[in-house]
Amino acid sequence: MTSTPRLALPFIAPGQAQKEFFHNEALQALDALVAAAVEGVPQNAPPASPSVGQCFLVGSAPTGAFAGKAGHVAAFGAGGWRFHAPVEGMSVAVKPSGVTADYRAGAWDVGSLRGDRLVVGGQQVVGARAAAIASPSGGATVDGAARGAIDQILAALRLHGLIAT
Repeated sequence: MTSTPRLALPFIAPGQAQKEFFHNEALQALDALVAAAVEGVPQNAPPASPSVGQCFLVGSAPTGAFAGKAGHVAAFGAGGWRFHAPVEGMSVAVKPSGVTADYRAGAWDVGSLRGDRLVVGGQQVVGARAAAIASPSGGATVDGAARGAIDQILAALRLHGLIAT
């Protein structure tokens, strides 16, 4: 094995010449990927004037210096671009928006928040999606305004995915 299994960081072989080169390459990769933060959503073309230390997500149809590196994390350094293939479950912070981009099923999922429940102040406020709720119908006395309000509440719950449609 010549590199680590997840991030492909190079191992130094016994008796290897220029060990510092391989060690420095591994440090460059770690600098880009540990607590990773990118400048925006995936983009196909490299920026015109990147700064040393900036990282970008490469889009699905890359051009220019990004060509052939779809989905990679592109890190700009003093020596130019370095590309890092993402691994399933990798997360990066998207600096302008403050959201997270997660690598799932071969693509970057930007801004989605996943979980089983939402807890605020120690209290669960959102859990798993509930079953569908039918709109009110029938009854001896019909209050059209109340039914309209209930229909609007149910529509909002459906729109936000809190109850099934």
